[in-house]
Amino acid sequence: MSVSSPSPARQKIASLEFGRVIAILAIIGLHCQMALTYWQVDDVPWVGYVLNQASRFAVPLFFLIAGYLIQPKLTQSPWQTLTAYSKPLLKAWLVWSVICLATPFNIHNVMEHGYLGEREGYWGYLMSNPINSLMEGGLVHLWFLPALICAVLVITILLDMKLNKYVLPIAIGLYLYGVLAGSYVNITEFPSPFFTRNGPFFSTLMVVIGFNARKNNWSLSSRQAILMALIGMAIHFAEAYALTYVESPFNMHDFLFGTALWGTGIFMWLLANPNFGQSAWVSSISSRMLGIYVSHLLVVILMFNVAGALEIQGVAKDLLVYPATIIISFLLIVGIEKTPAKKWLLR
Repeated sequence: MSVSSPSPARQKIASLEFGRVIAILAIIGLHCQMALTYWQVDDVPWVGYVLNQASRFAVPLFFLIAGYLIQPKLTQSPWQTLTAYSKPLLKAWLVWSVICLATPFNIHNVMEHGYLGEREGYWGYLMSNPINSLMEGGLVHLWFLPALICAVLVITILLDMKLNKYVLPIAIGLYLYGVLAGSYVNITEFPSPFFTRNGPFFSTLMVVIGFNARKNNWSLSSRQAILMALIGMAIHFAEAYALTYVESPFNMHDFLFGTALWGTGIFMWLLANPNFGQSAWVSSISSRMLGIYVSHLLVVILMFNVAGALEIQGVAKDLLVYPATIIISFLLIVGIEKTPAKKWLLR
């Protein structure tokens, strides 16, 4: 979920707001783990796997939009902007990490083993790789926030050192290493201090592309942007399939070489159609994007427990969990906005 740079009167671009809404819907669908127990081919849930990978444009799009929105202020006053931008994100990351660490994931296990019995396994899992857990947070989806901050920090340092011309090459280098030490690690055996999805490896390039798109007035026609997105998506899926031959599961890839092109194509299409998706409901959801993002996975987990208690499975489970997560997450944030907890739980 991209977060806009501090600005009292920022002119919102309707298509980017719409893009953020589509992205959060895709991410919620990803975390709902849909179609993994049915519609299988040779005992492989290919429909679920395809849905999983089809959502992978979403996080790159968030980063791209974030880079686009922050560019003017980051160029003008890098360190001041970094500080103002990072503080609310760090606060949200810390507070929601604590909430996620404290919230039990499996109510049945709580009833059987007690609260600590249920929590100790998860806490132990996080402590088994403390550096990665620090880059991630109290629950897996929170990795986005420190990754976004890392990207802005890299850009800030380079701008402050007057190394503007090296921003894009360094971002590309980080991305290439992230892919080679991530999804391609079974081939390259490249070392990494933590899971390369976390931190600056992928986020920096996406933020830099968005940053440069605004700084340099990059533009494509709608047709060119769609072609770029389709080519990137085709490369991403081809990579994901090819990597199954080196024991890398099809549905486990966050970023591949084609992912950046895919996300950038969608982003450029949105820029080429600035009024697309302009509506009150889009604005209502987009304005609450940070809150929906940080809270939605806990809601998914809650709905998994509800479905389990009601013995709902298969298609019926997905038809319950996905829309319920969207509605409850939105209403939860609307409710929080009306309480004093807003200043702690939201930006």
